[in-house]
This record gives sequence, structure tokens and C-alpha cells, in this order.
Amino acid sequence: MQPSLSVDSTVESVARAIQAAGGRALLVGGYVRDRLLGFSSKDLDFEIYGLKLQELESVLRTFGEVIAVGRAFGVLRVKGLDIDFSIPRRDSKTGRGHRGFLVELDPTLDFATAARRRDLTINSMAMDPLTHEVLDPHGGREDLSRRVLRATDPERFGEDSLRALRVAQLRARFEMEPDAELRALCARIDLSDLPGERLLEEFKKMLLKAKRPSLGLEFLRETGLLRHFSELQSMVGVPQDKEWHPEGTVWEHTLLVVDAAAAARTGNDENDEEDLIVLFGALCHDLGKPLTTVEVDGRIRSPCHEEEGVPVTESFLTRLRLSNEMATAVVALVRHHLAPSQLPQGGATPKAYRRLARKLDAAGVNARILHRVAQADHFGRTTPDAIARAFPAGDEFLRRVEELAVEVKAAGDVVLGRHLIARGFTPSPRFGEILAACREVQDETGWEEPERILDRVLAEMGSQG
Repeated sequence: MQPSLSVDSTVESVARAIQAAGGRALLVGGYVRDRLLGFSSKDLDFEIYGLKLQELESVLRTFGEVIAVGRAFGVLRVKGLDIDFSIPRRDSKTGRGHRGFLVELDPTLDFATAARRRDLTINSMAMDPLTHEVLDPHGGREDLSRRVLRATDPERFGEDSLRALRVAQLRARFEMEPDAELRALCARIDLSDLPGERLLEEFKKMLLKAKRPSLGLEFLRETGLLRHFSELQSMVGVPQDKEWHPEGTVWEHTLLVVDAAAAARTGNDENDEEDLIVLFGALCHDLGKPLTTVEVDGRIRSPCHEEEGVPVTESFLTRLRLSNEMATAVVALVRHHLAPSQLPQGGATPKAYRRLARKLDAAGVNARILHRVAQADHFGRTTPDAIARAFPAGDEFLRRVEELAVEVKAAGDVVLGRHLIARGFTPSPRFGEILAACREVQDETGWEEPERILDRVLAEMGSQG
């Protein structure tokens, strides 16, 4: 494993300035790991040896305004540089939670000692950007070669409970196997002290960066950590009808669906938000099945599971502190995930497609995004058409929404309040009734002429007295 470990000129310039001041700048953590694996990395973290915090701050001021992002932890940034600069430290656990530490900054520490506070051996390496020397006192490079995840210091691994979830996402991203000791350490960890924001960051990395997020999710089940996400755990062991789901239980199906959704990510950083919505939609789409699954005449059925999954999804996403806008979008995908299969197969009218587009639009998603979830749901099985990657109903769904020009956005209302005022109506509660009726006619007919729609609505309302 001999990838290029070159760094850009800015990183080298900062390192030389620190060297000139009597210190040594080492790139640490994920950057070194990723570069040794042959991946590009934007995760730039410097650990500075031989300089006190004030001395480091003085050097960094020559590169721009210095920002203290975690002064108690000895972490500084320079405005305009996406780099963290920190002083080596000793951490002593003093209480529950990720803030329950006593931190002692010590620039005289040697790297091997300083690195013992890190979680895994593959994250406990450093690189000198000036000499390209890799410091590896805990065997991280060999573990990378062996594809093994191993705790740097087993006695201290559990001090930050988030580390157990981090192991899950790293297992998924790098398809590396946690050793038996690490599995046992993770199984003993209690995640209940973690704020949702920290949980969300690890789920995001798992869903957006892993080729097979299922590996991380299954690790949570294998170690018992899934108990901290009761909504997900409820899917384990729930049976499905073998004709439609020969792959097995709801949990087993969901793992395949999430991987199918991951395989169809756009790969565009600017589109991360849509990808994340789709991946969460894939993860949550069948959360209603544990509540609705019954056996009827020897067949497994889950009637109305899509609607029953809505409050369960909301509960899960609230725990993760997903933004209201994104949670609303995911919930809409859960609620309507069967539509791309059901509408074409049921011979739905244009009105049904237009009404669906309006509901999706109101939630901040669209028919194309919904199709991504439905396709992952369809491919996340072991039926013949899923194995062949054929989704005829979904293809027809896309054809219809494109034909009706509602694949990206619902049609806007043709009849507006001003049209009613022009007809002599005064704003009142009746306005809403008339506009709603006009919207129904528009969706049914596809008409784009406000007067034509209004004439029909007023005539029908008149005939109803």
C-alpha cells in the first residue's frame, strides 16, 4: 500500500511556519487513514507538538483571523482554511456524556501517548506533511491491510459512547471487520447519553458514504446497539409474504432496500440533501409493518403499513434531530412509497397523478424522488424481476408523470383569488371552498384556462343549491 501522500501548498506552508516557531505539525486521524486507503480526503486535522496554545495562535494569525472553535479542547481554526489545529491532550472521564471529560493540554506529549485517546488504530496514525513520514505506534497501517477494526486502547474505548456508532459507520464505509474484542466493547456501550445531533452525523456518514450501509446497520443488530433505536429494532423478525418477499423478514428486506438506494446515489456533493432524504426514506419506508402485519388465510399481509409508518418515522427522525424540512420530506416518501407501483397497476387517472404531485410538492419532494425510493424498495428483494433490475410499473409511473409534466413539480393553481374578485366575489371563507373545487377540476381535466375552470365550478355549485 504505497499511495501518494503529497499535500497541497497551503498545508505545507502552515507546517513550515509551525516548524520555524519550534513546533511540529502532524496531520492526524481520518486524513491519514483515507490517504493510505487511496481515497481523497478533505478531513484536515493538524495536531501541533512543541507549542503552547498561545504560541500556536500567534503563528496562525499570520495566515488570517484565528477562531477558537474549542478552546477548552485546544482547537483553533483560521478563517478561510477548512483545517482544525489542536494541541495534544490528556482526557480524563469525569461524568456521563460527551462533555464529561477533564482535558489537560500538553504539547510535550509524544505522539504514541497522545494517540492512545483515539478510538481505533486506523484513526491513530499521523503524517508529517513536510517529510511524508507516517507515524503508526498502534498498528493502524497493518489493520488497514488486514481490513480489521480494532480499539486503540480497549480500557478507554468506552469513554465516548459515540464510538460504538462510529464503528458501525466505518464498518459500512470501508467494509472492514471489527475484531471480537471491539464487538464486545461496543455491545456494552449505552448510547442513551448522546444528543440526537451526534447520532445524526454518524447515520449521515453511513448512509451517504457507504456502498453498503447495511453492514453498519447489521452491526448495530449484532451487538445489541439497535435497542437504542426501537423503531428500527421493531422490524427485526417481522415476517413477510414469501411471494413478494422471498428474501425474508422486514429487517432483511430493509437492509437490501437501503443498499439499493445507496447504489443509486447521485454522487454529487451538492445533491447530498436529496440523497439523504432518499436514504432515510429507504430506511424508514416499512416502519409501519411491525404494527400492521397479520396472517390472513395463510398469507402475510401488512394493510395500511405506509400510513401507520408515518408516526414511527417521525419519532425516529425527531430522536436524530433531523431538520423539520427534511423530516417532512422523508415522511412524505414513507406515506406514498407504494404509489409508483400502485398507480400504474391500478389504471389511475391523470387526476390521481396530479393530486399525488401536489402532496409531494407540499412536502418538498417530487415524483422523481419518490420513484427513487420505490425503485429501491422494488430492487431490495430476491424476486426474479428485482434480480433482473426490472421495475415495469415504476417505468410506467415515470412515463406518466413526465407526460403530465408533474415529475419535478406540481402544476400551480390556475384559478386564483383575483379571478374570484374579478367575478364580483368578496374575500370570505367561501373563497377557499371555490378555490379547492377549482383545483379539483384542474387536476381532473388538466385545463389551463381559469375562466373555463371557474365557469364549471360555479355552475356545479349553483346546481347544488
